[in-house]
Amino acid sequence: MLVGLSVLKFSNLKDGPQLPKTSQYLLFVAVFTTLSCGAPLVEVDAGTDGGRTGDGGSGAGNGSDGGFGGGSGSDGGNVRTDAGDVARPPVVTSTSPASDAGSVVLNARISATFSTSMNPATLTDTTFTVKAGTNAVTGAVSTVGSAVFFTPAANLTAGTTYEATIGVGAKSAAGLALAAPYRWTFATGSAVGLGPAPVVLGSAGNFVVLAKAAISTVPPSVLTGNIGVSPAAATLITEFALVADSTNIFSTSTQVVGKVYASNYAVPTPSNLTTAVSNMESAYTDAAGRPPPNQLNLGTGAIGGLTLTPGLYKWTSSVTILSDLVISGDENAVWIFQITGDLTLASAKRVTLTGDALAKNIFWVVAGQATFGARSHFEGVLLSQTAITLETGATMNGRALAQTQVALQQATITQPAP
Repeated sequence: MLVGLSVLKFSNLKDGPQLPKTSQYLLFVAVFTTLSCGAPLVEVDAGTDGGRTGDGGSGAGNGSDGGFGGGSGSDGGNVRTDAGDVARPPVVTSTSPASDAGSVVLNARISATFSTSMNPATLTDTTFTVKAGTNAVTGAVSTVGSAVFFTPAANLTAGTTYEATIGVGAKSAAGLALAAPYRWTFATGSAVGLGPAPVVLGSAGNFVVLAKAAISTVPPSVLTGNIGVSPAAATLITEFALVADSTNIFSTSTQVVGKVYASNYAVPTPSNLTTAVSNMESAYTDAAGRPPPNQLNLGTGAIGGLTLTPGLYKWTSSVTILSDLVISGDENAVWIFQITGDLTLASAKRVTLTGDALAKNIFWVVAGQATFGARSHFEGVLLSQTAITLETGATMNGRALAQTQVALQQATITQPAP
């Protein structure tokens, strides 16, 4: 019989002595499962549950520390299995439009991102509603992982305040319901946004660099914003000379204008990083699956020298930028670039923005690797299913969100303006 190890995550060792390495090893190898049935990721509680965001049904909210809010309480409302793993009620971590937002475009897609993957069957036009006063908006509801979307059947009305509500009938994939209805309001302007609806990053948007396996640097790099790695530990954040904060919730580095988070730091960091990675994966899935493209295989993948207007672009190959590329549009415009191969920006070449285009509204969705050559400059939010590399002196205005690793060589990444 083929047997494999289950992965154990110790997420809340707190206020007590650390387990000896030998004990940690024995705990790690104690659980075996048959690989043919799939080895689960098990979260084993090795201490108290106090201090977890969302415990007892409390909301996560957008707080300080890059949205890493704290919480307190017992395990009320949680599900604990005989194996010791814990599933907590879902909480809304972010919305689009944001609560109390104004001048929202009339063709906006309304969405919410949760702390965990949701059950699509429980998110319908009865559990996710949008109203202007007492008048319900007709629309379609769809779910991708931890994100849910309400797409109105027609443009919203200009100069109108809307209220969106997600009811307690909404449940996580683990079967736990939202503890209380979640409501937020926003007001429309008069403009219609060009291009597709923006990609919702959720709490992944709290990071300038986020990776699952590793973040490395050849010093000195300069990162403006928070960085994080999960499920890998802080040992996989290399050459940053990390200095742990006294709380052990985060660390700092002279190369990071922000905070550094890793999965083995103190609560609530492990669960917050799990949510951020889940939101990153959902954002990738959503963006990669958007149909239909306005442009298919433009330039057969060689797009240097072009000027790209708002829209959804798709390439069924790798994409190269061998000469400067211009992205042109207004502040409400959105671009999504779906690339099934690799993305390569040649050395000393630049992606530039004109006409008030904003980096936060440009989404590069790359199934392969993304590599930016020495002294190159890139704009936009990069969602890579594999790895991201910025070679010597490369700069980026945006976010590097990778499902494997991010490698930096004396590189500079600045999070985009809100």
